[in-house]
Amino acid sequence: MTPAILDQHILEQAAEWLVLLQSGEISPSSHQAFEAWRQQSLQHDQAWQRAERLLTTFEQVPVDIGHHTLQRLHRQQRRKLIHGLGLLLAAGPGAWIAYKTLPWQDWQADYHTATGEQHALQLADGTTLILNTATSLDIRYTPRQRELILHHGEILIETGHQDPAQRPFIVSTPHGKLTALGTRFNVRNHADHTLLGVFEGAVRIELPQRQTSVIHHGEQTIFNANSIQGPQTLDPALALWNQGMLLAQDMRMGDLVAELSRYRSGIMRCHPAIQDMRVSGAFPLLDSDASLELLKKTLPIQIHSMTRYWVSIEPLQT
Repeated sequence: MTPAILDQHILEQAAEWLVLLQSGEISPSSHQAFEAWRQQSLQHDQAWQRAERLLTTFEQVPVDIGHHTLQRLHRQQRRKLIHGLGLLLAAGPGAWIAYKTLPWQDWQADYHTATGEQHALQLADGTTLILNTATSLDIRYTPRQRELILHHGEILIETGHQDPAQRPFIVSTPHGKLTALGTRFNVRNHADHTLLGVFEGAVRIELPQRQTSVIHHGEQTIFNANSIQGPQTLDPALALWNQGMLLAQDMRMGDLVAELSRYRSGIMRCHPAIQDMRVSGAFPLLDSDASLELLKKTLPIQIHSMTRYWVSIEPLQT
């Protein structure tokens, strides 16, 4: 169902009230002001109902989300959060699915990208950093070290050489710490492991139990908090996402669909009967409709979609 069209200014006000109510900072007088705002018009009440539904959509979010998270947000982060929530409220429930994979606390990260978004930045030391889809990270530069904390997603890094103190450059993931040894490398954080690919130089991995390994130019590996796999030959297509492409070489259809779904809001489902179908080709990541059309033209499959946010790839009926 298409969401009702509500005034964007009112939606942002609803987002602002949502953040304030969840922050634990609201006074009795402010609560009265909120009730007066809500009763001001039908649109105000509908905007607030939509805000309440948004809370229930975030499956990872407990009812008291804000008390521990929102109090730590500085003014700029809070305004960014309010603006983002306002846009979500305008989009309606179908688009909220895109954000369910990005836990609520990631809103306070220094940088984060939405589903299908990529973002490049350059740090003060000359380091180039590119964030892939649905990625969040914090930057912690101290007198002793330069550290990126990757919470979710994937980043491509080319370390800079403009740091007078020559502090070590570290990337932390939930599974261990990576120390760059003058390098260009890709890091992808999966739920149960981290994937590292080194294009230049070398990267040292250190696990919580102090186990270490050095991965060199032309190598890749995966590791978790307990073990590091032996290095493998680097897949040259590992960082093609930076060019907006996915190169499939005899890839399972189920794996291909899973990759494409990282860049598309909503649900993309692959029928069990075709999950093991082998696929080869180059697919645009940021235009999943074009990728689906290419699959449809070259393979015995059909595409069903109830809305843009629900797509099913199924075997061709004969």
